[in-house]
Amino acid sequence: MKTRTLALVLVCVACLIAACNSTSGPATVDGATEFAEAAEARLLDSWIKRERAAWVQSNFITDDTEAMAAEASKETIAATMELAAEATRFDDLDLPPDVRRKLGKLKTSLSLVAPRDEAKQAELAEIATAMESRYGKGKYCKTEDDCLDLTALTRILAESRDADELLEVWQGWRTISPPMRDQYTRFAELANAGARDLGFDDLGQLWRSGYDMPPDDFAAEVDRLWEQVRPLYEALHCHVRARLAEVYGAERVPQDQPIPAHLLGNMWSQSWGNVYDLAGPGKSDPGYDLTALLRAKGVDSREMVRFGERFFMSLGFDALPETFWARSLFDKPQDREVVCHASAWDVDYIDDLRIKMCIDITAEDFVTVHHELGHNYYQRAYNQQPPLYRDSANDGFHEGIGDTVALSITPEYLVKVGLLDRLPAEGGDLGLLMRMALDKVAFLPFGLLVDQWRWKVFAGEIGPADYNAGWWELREKYQGVRAPVTRDETLFDPGAKYHIPANTPYTRYFLAHILQFQFHRSLCEAAGFEGPLHQCSIYGNEEAGKKLIQMLEMGSSRPWPEALEALTGQDKMDATAILDYFAPLVAWLEEQNQGRTCGW
Repeated sequence: MKTRTLALVLVCVACLIAACNSTSGPATVDGATEFAEAAEARLLDSWIKRERAAWVQSNFITDDTEAMAAEASKETIAATMELAAEATRFDDLDLPPDVRRKLGKLKTSLSLVAPRDEAKQAELAEIATAMESRYGKGKYCKTEDDCLDLTALTRILAESRDADELLEVWQGWRTISPPMRDQYTRFAELANAGARDLGFDDLGQLWRSGYDMPPDDFAAEVDRLWEQVRPLYEALHCHVRARLAEVYGAERVPQDQPIPAHLLGNMWSQSWGNVYDLAGPGKSDPGYDLTALLRAKGVDSREMVRFGERFFMSLGFDALPETFWARSLFDKPQDREVVCHASAWDVDYIDDLRIKMCIDITAEDFVTVHHELGHNYYQRAYNQQPPLYRDSANDGFHEGIGDTVALSITPEYLVKVGLLDRLPAEGGDLGLLMRMALDKVAFLPFGLLVDQWRWKVFAGEIGPADYNAGWWELREKYQGVRAPVTRDETLFDPGAKYHIPANTPYTRYFLAHILQFQFHRSLCEAAGFEGPLHQCSIYGNEEAGKKLIQMLEMGSSRPWPEALEALTGQDKMDATAILDYFAPLVAWLEEQNQGRTCGW
């Protein structure tokens, strides 16, 4: 999912030398303090204007709204880097930590930077807007009159068990991205030039520098976390591959090779929950189908969101503002093109909270609603911080909060809120854990590799002539997933994933999948829960809520290890909570995989 925060500012290096040369007088500590305050006020005004234009462009995709959004980005461009350039006057001073942190955020919180040439600034803004809009308007057309959008294609991949139909749909969606290939090449060139003007080797290094540690240390930290969870993923992969072979045949799913990407129930094979009926423990059915429960109760899109709001309110959070309900998008309009990818917005950086989502009445979207509201409640919690601190401790925190709450969507919770009449019979836990693992554990390597690809592209390790080959090499290495048909370099499969054309950093989602279990374990301890971690729900527990709110209110005012420690008592990210949560499933998978060929 995507959240619009200050980390998504588009910035350039225009007037870099002029700004520095035009500043007169000696640099002082008091001057740096005054500068930081003035910069925040100016940036806040610019961000709000940019967010309003971006909201309109995402909800009314036309040539005009694209031009409006690009223009707003260009205005933010000039303001942001003019300030970043002037801030370099204070680099050699012994500044108070708070001021030093704010000035650092002028540079390291950016996800996209443009070079100093004014024409190139405009070119980059136009390319970025055009790629996102192309994705939003994307359709697979069998004929001129028979077109399917991503929502329809996603449903087919989730529900069909016809391998030929799945392959057609999988290939069909990837017809939208080849036109982005040259655009992305130019995009990377321009963005890298901007990053170098700010003192970074490339855009990937800039991204990795935003985690309160040296960029190489952060890359090593990501590798450490992956190694903690890799054995669990490989056990799940082994089991799922064996079950898919039973359905589609060993010729389509060889037992010593990566799994064909179109057979895993998801357009990007990033989560596998839709093949639960094929891979789940036969004798451990969860005892309910949340999608069926929601539809049987007549729950509509707005009520889906109300469920999420009531969960947060049960923890002690306030109700969402009335403007949220008036201004959000919950349903796909029939009269215009919109970007349906779910996102959470804080348009005025105070309380103009919104979500934009084409909600389907499914268990998957029920969880997604909680995820997006996690962004909104985080945004409101830190709205009293200075503008440069109105962000999460790190971007993985922002993505992890809503998912932490969603871990409490247990059978006990569903009974309490009236969606389930009674608790399922004992013995269904294994099924629930498998369903959760197919979403959460299966996602981990994908969450890692998207930015691994981009970091290599930005660093020049993967050139334009090898975009697709490099993409599939990483997917096979980390996921054990392969393209079902030959994918040559006329194609651009990375662009068929929203976050590539939208330039949204993706490691945040990997971190979020680690952090949510670490958060959940600590909140369950705060709630006094005793029992298996996967059975804990913090719904209605204000003690857990107080601890959560305390951390959220910190925003990014302190380094993320301090925010993590405030909630969990640990100052390092730790994936052992995932192993704790899935412990019963781990034992079951070991038993199931006896005699199977695992690995790829």
